Amino acid sequence: MARVVVDTNILFSALISAESAFAEALLRSEHEFFVCEMTLVEIFKHKEKLVKAARISEDDMARLYHILLRRVTVYKEDLIAPEHRKSAYALCRDVDEADTPHVALALELDALLWTGDKRLKGGLENKGFQRFFEPGEYR
Repeated sequence: MARVVVDTNILFSALISAESAFAEALLRSEHEFFVCEMTLVEIFKHKEKLVKAARISEDDMARLYHILLRRVTVYKEDLIAPEHRKSAYALCRDVDEADTPHVALALELDALLWTGDKRLKGGLENKGFQRFFEPGEYR
C-alpha cells in the first residue's frame, strides 16, 4: 500500500464524474491518499463550475464530495518541513509554482504524487523527480 498525494485536478476529475477512473481509484484502492488544505479551498472556489460540469444537483455533488473526502487525509501545509517546501519550490518554480504544496507534501510523506498535469509531470521529471502514482500500476 502506497502513500499518495492527490493533486487538485485529480479530485476535480473525480467530482465531475463519479464513474471516472479517478473516482474509481480513490474509492476502491487500498492506498493512503492525502490532499493539501489548499485543495479544499480550490474545490470550494470552483464548486459551481464543478456542479455544472458534472451535470448533477448541488446536493448530489455535496454527497459525492463527502464520500471522496472520507477517503483522503487533509494535511496541514504548515506542518510541512521548511526543507521540503524549499525543495518543492525549486522543482516547481519554472513549471507551475501553484503545485509547490502538492510536491512538498509528497516529499514530506515520502509519497507518490498523483497528477494529471502533463506539463508539471514533465517538468518534474526533467529535474529528477520520478515519484508519480499511476492507478493502473498500483492495484
